[in-house]
Amino acid sequence: MTWLITGGAGYIGAHVVRAMTAAGEPVAVYDDLSTGDRARVPDGVPFVHGSTLDASCLRRAMSDLSVRGVVHLAAKKQVAESMERPLHYYRENVQGLGTLLEAAADSEVRAFLFSSSAAVYGMPDVKRVTEDTPCAPVNPYGETKLAGEWMVRAAGRAHGMATASMRYFNVAGAAAPHLVDPGVFNLVSMVFEKLTQGAAPVVFGDDYDTADGTCERDFIHVEDIASAHLAAAKALLGRGPGTDLTVNIGRGEGVSVREMIDLIGEVTGYGPAAEPVSAPRRPGDPARVVASADRIGQELGWSARHDVRAMVASAWEGWCGLHPAARRTSAESPSA
Repeated sequence: MTWLITGGAGYIGAHVVRAMTAAGEPVAVYDDLSTGDRARVPDGVPFVHGSTLDASCLRRAMSDLSVRGVVHLAAKKQVAESMERPLHYYRENVQGLGTLLEAAADSEVRAFLFSSSAAVYGMPDVKRVTEDTPCAPVNPYGETKLAGEWMVRAAGRAHGMATASMRYFNVAGAAAPHLVDPGVFNLVSMVFEKLTQGAAPVVFGDDYDTADGTCERDFIHVEDIASAHLAAAKALLGRGPGTDLTVNIGRGEGVSVREMIDLIGEVTGYGPAAEPVSAPRRPGDPARVVASADRIGQELGWSARHDVRAMVASAWEGWCGLHPAARRTSAESPSA
């Protein structure tokens, strides 16, 4: 059978393609290239340029490629943008998913793997977030992911597909420099940008009820995200029609914003230049969001393999490939 990976030319999608092809799984990529890069798709992997809103293109791709499994990663994913353009996010993430599920059902797809997010939890006031923690998303992006889980589960039961929803936490790193995320949307890349511009990183809030006063998050290497998707895809094929699995993908360890900035300064060679400045809290930032990764270990035998230093080092290699002056600047810094 062929796995159709939507969004397979994107940052996370390209890593899932890499993991699945390395494991011998036949895959094809479906991507509208709105944020993806065709160059990320390996030679020999079939590629279809199309939108998840295009039902005829989806059905044709599934028929031509003999698709029996779908890994759905294509989505709009920026929280701030989702606040400004909620209808755009609902159209792309919810309507697009509905169109994809209809095509999958009509094409007798056996397994459907949905890439969800920890954003479905909102602002949980717990030490570890389990899959049973109540979902209360606080932005349209998180709402679309939770609605997506409901749709996937219901469609699986109605049409005999084994389904899974993967709630991943704060993604960083790269398997290879050319696969790095070029966007500046997460803490690691935001600190990289500040340092290479000669500016101080910014900490939004240093008075939280945490060990050092800054927010704590669960950072997960993108290669671990990919290996978890591979494990889930394989497991779905052995599960009965209509069965569903929902799991967190995280390391189960919190890292504070301050700890991460200090580590970035050490890994990049910027050292004291990475001393952050404090700014007021941002609305909607919970003090702590750390995954419980027990269920995915029990269900899939999976656990994260990469530590935070490996994430930062691999992300830095990719960043320097995109911004060659960054490495020279760090080499010239007093800490080098």
